[in-house]
Amino acid sequence: MIRRSFFTLLAVLAAVTSYAADAPKKLLVVTVTTGFRHSSIETAEKVLAELGKSSGAFTVDYVHQPEGQPKNPGKAPEKKPNETDEAFKAKQEAYSKALADYNTANAVWNDKVKAYMAEHMAIEKIKGYDGFIFANTTGDLQFPDRDGFVELIKGGKAFVAMHSGGDTYHPFRGYVDMLGGEFQTHKAQVEVQPVLHDPAHPATKPVPAGWRVFDEIYLFKNYDPAKVHALMGLNSHPNEGTPGYYPVSWCKEFGKGKVFYTSLGHREDVWDPTWKEGTKDRKNSPEIAKTYQEHILGGIKWALGLVEGDAEIGNLKAELGPVK
Repeated sequence: MIRRSFFTLLAVLAAVTSYAADAPKKLLVVTVTTGFRHSSIETAEKVLAELGKSSGAFTVDYVHQPEGQPKNPGKAPEKKPNETDEAFKAKQEAYSKALADYNTANAVWNDKVKAYMAEHMAIEKIKGYDGFIFANTTGDLQFPDRDGFVELIKGGKAFVAMHSGGDTYHPFRGYVDMLGGEFQTHKAQVEVQPVLHDPAHPATKPVPAGWRVFDEIYLFKNYDPAKVHALMGLNSHPNEGTPGYYPVSWCKEFGKGKVFYTSLGHREDVWDPTWKEGTKDRKNSPEIAKTYQEHILGGIKWALGLVEGDAEIGNLKAELGPVK
């Protein structure tokens, strides 16, 4: 009887272990912005849910944007040729009032964000997730424990960020060091043909040689190729064509955790093959968007530990030129 019970217990444990291994991973998708808000965020949320469902690899929950973010009035007006001093002064006064109103409303809204994040991003509430995706986040996200969040990743969680996930938490060096680079600026949107540094990696294996994509291409600071595993990059300036190295996507191990980042994903038609299909608004074919989806899916699965992939740092080839 004891022997039979022992083997029954082993069978139950094996079944539980198998189920745990096969069960989808749990991801928390954060799309909060306290800076610029991309119009592609809603598309990104939809696509990530679809990828999780179609692959069976993960499920998604969201920390969405709190309502009520005030609109920034933008840059101060500049005097136009032949504009009278009186007309320009009136524009300046209107702008000053709009800016003052914005600053007042933004202070109230930031307090709202802080309370919202304290409720939704407390470490005790999020520690059960297998990983986190920052889909086009921007600014200071006002996590209640931002150092604790970085430690979660270091302790074995997955961290994935797209596009302006690199334009997030600038004053917080813990985040920048975890990610491996920081947005500095960008020029006009342009078509580029990234170099594939590791064609065998799950994030780049689906990307065909010669693949071209039209998007807003970021230029970075605080990026050290010796501290990341380069996946895609450019060997000349995306807009000016001057020689130099400009990173596009990379990954790294971070303590026991894994980090995957791609700077692509500004445009809706990079994310979604069906967005405004057949209209002049599309700059990328459906095939390009499908490749992007496979690119981020491979990166997500790698970060979750579901597929193998090289993460050796410093793999960037010297002949690509100096890092810009």
